[in-house]
Amino acid sequence: MTSREVREKYIKFFTSSPRNHKEISPAPLVLENDPTTLFTSSGMQPLVPYLMGEPHAEGKRLVNSQPALRAHGLTSDDTEEVGDNRHTTFFEMLGNWSLGDYFKKEQLAWFFEFLIDKKEGLGLEPEKLYISVFEGNEFVPRDNESVEIWKKVFESAGVVAKENERIFAYPAKKNWWSMTGTPDQMGVGDIGGPDSEVFYDFGEELKIHENSVYKEDPCHPNCECGRFLEIGNSVFIQYKKVGDGKFDELPQKNVDFGGGLERLTAAAKRDPDVFNTDLFAKEIEAIEKVSGESYQDAYKPLMRIISDHLKSAAFLIDAGVVPSNKEKGYILRKFLRRSAIKMRKLKGDFGADDFAKVSEAVFETYDGLYLDKKKIGEINRVISEEIGKFGNTIERGLKEIEKIQKIDAQKAFDLYQSYGFPLEITREIFAEKGQTIDLEEYKKEFEKHRELSRTTSAGVFKGGLADYSPEVIKLHTATHLLLASLRKVLGEHIGQKGQNITKERARFDFSNLEKLTGEELKKVEGTINDVIDKDLPVNFKVMPKEEAEDTGAVHAFNEKYGDTVKVYYVGESLEDAISREFCGGPHVTHTGEIGHVRIGKQEKIGAGLIRIYAFVD
Repeated sequence: MTSREVREKYIKFFTSSPRNHKEISPAPLVLENDPTTLFTSSGMQPLVPYLMGEPHAEGKRLVNSQPALRAHGLTSDDTEEVGDNRHTTFFEMLGNWSLGDYFKKEQLAWFFEFLIDKKEGLGLEPEKLYISVFEGNEFVPRDNESVEIWKKVFESAGVVAKENERIFAYPAKKNWWSMTGTPDQMGVGDIGGPDSEVFYDFGEELKIHENSVYKEDPCHPNCECGRFLEIGNSVFIQYKKVGDGKFDELPQKNVDFGGGLERLTAAAKRDPDVFNTDLFAKEIEAIEKVSGESYQDAYKPLMRIISDHLKSAAFLIDAGVVPSNKEKGYILRKFLRRSAIKMRKLKGDFGADDFAKVSEAVFETYDGLYLDKKKIGEINRVISEEIGKFGNTIERGLKEIEKIQKIDAQKAFDLYQSYGFPLEITREIFAEKGQTIDLEEYKKEFEKHRELSRTTSAGVFKGGLADYSPEVIKLHTATHLLLASLRKVLGEHIGQKGQNITKERARFDFSNLEKLTGEELKKVEGTINDVIDKDLPVNFKVMPKEEAEDTGAVHAFNEKYGDTVKVYYVGESLEDAISREFCGGPHVTHTGEIGHVRIGKQEKIGAGLIRIYAFVD
């Protein structure tokens, strides 16, 4: 079964009766105006406002396939797991959601049906499926409801599902979801709930790792030996934290399901290696041709990393990202330079044409889905330039590495500064020698040279729209007022080019030839606070995109929007609003909730690009 068949079957299964979900468009991989994340990292991320209670234009039952990318920060990096049979940085997440509609009974039965049905689903053997549930703790009880549902679901397929044999209970770290972590980490007002994962058993003889991380226990779904592959996770958002150790049931209980297309396709093929699916077949074949080696034994990890990283790179460049030393550009640069290191191990001498052939294979795989073959020349130009820059120093850098007997933060920084070796690559090389690098010391080296990249800030890599703290909500609404005020004072040519919001401040980038004068800054700040003092309502309307554009609502022209959008406006009516923007939230209900806005420093960060910092006192 191909990945396209799996994707189509899943969407059709949940849109058909009696499930009757509405298919929604996927969000862009790169969200220019999402202040708290670099990339769309899950199907759930764009839907957080609706999981929090806002109505969705398409109703209460939703389904889609969402391209996603996970490559977090300096100290926690999914790229380090790529190289085994199942981890990737770019992936597609098949998802379905219930926004206060159906719950556990329907969700678990439907997903099980999709997995085992030979006509409408994947036709997997029910006896090959294993389950995990939340074991409970001192704050929230064990998820016995899911256990009982799973027993009945398996019984209907002729399988006896006993606890600790087919259904396993795990702690919150494994089987709990909230925006802020486990129940003890959640703040008052946060929502969350237990989740239930489904694993496919490829058989004990297919173990990939000899040593389980649970060495004293028999093999089980979460032992990470390689035998079991997680293929789907149903999150049940049913609790709200109301006090220290106290949780109440939510009146609106939600279902948030996610299943990786790569893994589901691997299960449908009965092959534990996702790189053996058609989602990587063309890329692996291209790597084999340019390297002269076969996808086997010692070459597998190298080929997996190259194929995954070049796929992620192609999607990022297609989304407008260019290699740099900051944020999204840093991640892209890391993907390309790590690919170059692996290609050198695989082939020795290599050129930009080798990488071009792999990226062309990526476009063949996704042509007509998410990528357009007409853009392959542009993507290869960016890749060629970056590989060329790194290629000029890679040999000298590797020779320098050979001279280093013991790595430390200073030497790691020198390798980055002099030879362009990102920290992650240096860490990986020396990890093979059994050596580690003190990350805090490395950060200090950056600070000492005043070149600390935003990628070393953990805040920008967390959560996406999941940060619903009162401070962030106030600042998010304040940025709407900031943009409206800038346009009023400077002119309607002003457009937002990016923003980043933490609990402490809002960083706002906009188009303008020069920095504001002192008088202009005072006018902008005064205009914002006048609106706040009037305590105007903040509302939204859901409407067709063309109709929303006709209202004059501001939006990012380089972002892809669905046919239906949400417009937030400040004022009594949309027609007379002071501010109108395409946005997914979060926001205050009245401007008076924001408090006094103070504009801090401003700086010119590029040609025609100004950055302002705003604070709420």
